[in-house]
Amino acid sequence: MITAPRCLLIDESLMVRRVGARIIRDFGYEVSEASTALEALDMARLSMPDVILMDWRAGEMEADAFMEALRREPGGEDVVVILCTADRRVERITQALAAGATEYIMKPFDSDIIESKLALAGLPTRSLPPPNTTLSAASELRSA
Repeated sequence: MITAPRCLLIDESLMVRRVGARIIRDFGYEVSEASTALEALDMARLSMPDVILMDWRAGEMEADAFMEALRREPGGEDVVVILCTADRRVERITQALAAGATEYIMKPFDSDIIESKLALAGLPTRSLPPPNTTLSAASELRSA
């Protein structure tokens, strides 16, 4: 049985979580939501997600502290973390990547941006084959 990849969405804004969840679900992911980083850390301990999409500040913990705690958890070192924030400063992006973020998305975001970041991280999307899957033009023509 093939299971859907799991995404944990962390943002204090219910609206951002709902929009992000709809986009991620459209890519075939099972989505969980948390409004704070501490809540998300508890959720990850119970069931480690494949990808986390999070705001820089989620409640009482900033993303760098969250990622440090996540990476210490069993399986946490393998989770793709995509930081999603309105902060456009180069030093913040550098800080996020140094802290362990895999990718960085600027708010506001849309499905194309999220899809491209998932693909860059080697994760599947509905319009792209999963990692390690190749499709040739000849095989596509044979199946048409």
